This record gives sequence, C-alpha cells and structure tokens, in this order.
Amino acid sequence: MDMDLQQQVLRTDVAGMPLEWIGYQEAVRLISLDQVCYCLGKTLYCIHGGINAISGKQSVVEVNAIIASYGHHSHAHLFSEAYTPPLSNKALFRRDQSLCLYCGEQFPNFMLSRDHIKPLSQGGGDSWGNVVTACKRCNNRKAALTPEQAGMELLAIPFTPTHAEYVYLQGRSILADQMEFLLAHFPRKSVLRQRVEQGGDLLT
Repeated sequence: MDMDLQQQVLRTDVAGMPLEWIGYQEAVRLISLDQVCYCLGKTLYCIHGGINAISGKQSVVEVNAIIASYGHHSHAHLFSEAYTPPLSNKALFRRDQSLCLYCGEQFPNFMLSRDHIKPLSQGGGDSWGNVVTACKRCNNRKAALTPEQAGMELLAIPFTPTHAEYVYLQGRSILADQMEFLLAHFPRKSVLRQRVEQGGDLLT
C-alpha cells in the first residue's frame, strides 16, 4: 500500500465524539496499548513491526481513518453549549476562508492578520465573536477604530465554532469519510456545514 505518512487520523471518544487529529505514530501507539475500541473509514496505513520469535511472523498494525479510543477523562465539556474552543490565527483564517472580511480578497496566511472588530483599546475582547481575518493593509487602515469609525464595511458576521467545527478547522487534507463523520456533529444551521455541502471548503 502506498502510504502518505502525513495523512491525519481522526480520534474520537467511545461515544463517537470527534476529539482531535493525530499522526500515524500516535494511532499505532493507541492500538498497541489496546486503547482503541473500534475503527471506521478506510485503512490508511499498514505498519509492519518486528518478527515474532516463536511464530516467525511479522506483526502488522492497520490504521483506519477514524479510531475511537478509550479514555479515563470525560470529554463532555467539549460538547456543551458553554464550551469555547481556543482562538488561534490558523483556525480563524480557516473559519474566514483566508478572506479579508473588509476588502473581500483572499490572501496567503502570511499576508493576513487578526483584527479586533471592537479594538482592545476600546474595551473589545480577544474572542471569536470579536475577531475577523483581515489583510494587513486593511488592518493598518482600520487601526484602533471600529469598522463604523473607520468607514469600513464588515463583509460577514464572526461566529464561535463548536468543538466539532474546531476539529474541522484544525484539519488538513480531510478525507471524505472523515468529513462525513465530522459533519454529523456540526449544528444543523452551521455556516461551515453550508460551506462544505456547497463544496466551498478550502482545507488542504
């Protein structure tokens, strides 16, 4: 099997709630420690291990696209309405599709910045609902002003992703079976759900 060792594995809890992306090494470790209760999706990797001294057979570990692992800690808080995922530029830029929400143009990440709609100097917070992606030119133009004060129109309303949506935003090269699994955990009226179903997701 031709393997892309960069392909991520989606880890869930026993109840099937998506938790995080892991590499093949961590997946193999969980499988070897009998921490995986079931697997879903296609087989991504067939990892060959050592030779058994008694049987003479080489061990093989198969890693699927989605693995559900046992856990001693509750993950329920991740899926409560009160939970807010950590804010990062990587996830923010993906939430906004790498678009500047002032000029509407798409930019590579190094030309983007985090803009506070209500500036920190005016009492605004560093939260999902108060930040948008902006190109550095628009951010400099807006400076420490609100969009209204700067005479700049905000092109979309910012939103706070759920944990499942945050896992999606953290992913890269998401496979069809992984995407289908994640979508089942998105809110029904999710902006990200609409984007994916319309074929507009840009994760690479």
